[in-house]
Amino acid sequence: MNDENASTGWDGPRGKIEPHAGLLQQPALDQPLFKVLTVENLIRSIRERYLHFTRVDAYRDFDAADGADGEQLPLDREGNAKSLFQGGQGFSAANYYDQFRSRAYASCFSLENTSHIWNNYGSGGTMGKVCLVTTFGALKSSVNATLRADTSALLVGSALCRQIFDVNYGLVEYVDRDRAQLNEKFLPNPISYIYTKAREYSHERELRVSLSTIGFGKFTVKGIEMQFPSNVKFTFDLKNAMRDQVFGPLLASPDCDMNFLKGELDDLGIDLEIAPSNPSLQLS
Repeated sequence: MNDENASTGWDGPRGKIEPHAGLLQQPALDQPLFKVLTVENLIRSIRERYLHFTRVDAYRDFDAADGADGEQLPLDREGNAKSLFQGGQGFSAANYYDQFRSRAYASCFSLENTSHIWNNYGSGGTMGKVCLVTTFGALKSSVNATLRADTSALLVGSALCRQIFDVNYGLVEYVDRDRAQLNEKFLPNPISYIYTKAREYSHERELRVSLSTIGFGKFTVKGIEMQFPSNVKFTFDLKNAMRDQVFGPLLASPDCDMNFLKGELDDLGIDLEIAPSNPSLQLS
């Protein structure tokens, strides 16, 4: 996302840092955070300098993933559909919320180190799993510093464009989706839906980092409509973050290939404590 020769791909507003902080619940800055991933993906993320974000309407981390993640609530949809934008040629609030969701991305952390996150995340590898450990304050400070840089830009194919994504942080609110309603008095800010999930997922205890942009119109780059892929790589110097102890220690699953992991970290010049995932966790 960073390049000192970034050019403006469109004339819309530049993405902001935490513009919706007042609408979201955040934990204490010293709150521990945990993120499980495969050893291969960790090493790839370090070497290629990125944090992985998934489009909110495309979460398929595991078979029981929430297909309605970030979607407007059922009781809200009828009222949202009846709320039309002036001059919008039938474009409703419901359309806006759906389009906003289809352009919003999230990177998720858990407030707790549990068997659930070890059993359900970080699948598909052959070298075992690891867990990044950080605190909310350290993570937020590092991500914000990356976006605050004067060189921050968006890379679309080979074209460098203005950085259009807002970054926000918040605890996911778990609700009874069949009974909850956010639009009883006013139309909610679309970010509220991005941080709302069904109550049956409350055991995830999720802290979400989101990247989102406006839900109106289309974005074009050199006359071609911009597509929003299911996954994006947010440029982030994970190597320096680990050296600076933004992350640490690194937790490893019982089946982790320690020789491979330690060899890769040594090759990268990273000296980081590696500890067991948790002796009390029952991993499947």
